[in-house]
Amino acid sequence: MQKNIAFFDFDGTITRADTMIELAKFARGRSAFYFGLLLISPWLVAMKGGFISNQQGKEKLLSHFFGGMELDHFNRLCERFTHEKLPFLIREDAKASITLHQMNGDVLVVVSASADNWVKPWCKQQGIKTLCSELDVKDGRITGLLNGLNCNAEEKVNRIVSEYNPADFNNIYAYGDSPGDDQMLALATHPHYRVFKS
Repeated sequence: MQKNIAFFDFDGTITRADTMIELAKFARGRSAFYFGLLLISPWLVAMKGGFISNQQGKEKLLSHFFGGMELDHFNRLCERFTHEKLPFLIREDAKASITLHQMNGDVLVVVSASADNWVKPWCKQQGIKTLCSELDVKDGRITGLLNGLNCNAEEKVNRIVSEYNPADFNNIYAYGDSPGDDQMLALATHPHYRVFKS
C-alpha cells in the first residue's frame, strides 16, 4: 500500500492565472488576443451566466484561437509556453507544497480542466502525473473541440477513480480553488481549498 497521494488542480491553484487564457495571449500577442476576446465575449458572458456550459465556452475560445492549427505546431507552441511563460505563473506556496509531498514520497497528480498539451510538459519536468482534458484532433489539426468531457467538477473524480483506487492510500490530499474542485476535495481525507498546508 502506498502511503499518500495528492491531487492538485492546476489553474488558480498551482498557477496564479488561467493557463489557457495565458497560452492564447502568448500565441497571438496582446492586441490580437484582446480583440479575439471581444469577438467571443457574448459566449463567455453566457458561460459565466450559466446559459451555456463551461465546456461550450472553453471550446469557443479554443476554436477561435487555435482551431485548424496543426497539432505538431500547437505542441511546439505549448513547449515554448512551458519554458518561457509558465515558470513565472507558478505560485511559490504551491511549489513549496509540491516539494514537501515529493520529499515525503507521495504520489502527485495534477487533475485539470486544461489540456495535457500545455500542462503535461511542466508536470513531467516536476515528476508529477496528469489527468487533464483532451483536445479533439482531426487530420492532424486541432478542431477547437474537446475529445470527451471537460475535466472539471464530477469529471475530475471520474478521471481519478478510473486510474486510482482511493482505498489503496492511507491519506488522500486534494488542493483546489474553485467550485469545479468541490467533488475532488470531497474525495480527500485532507482537502485544502485556496490554502496549502504541510
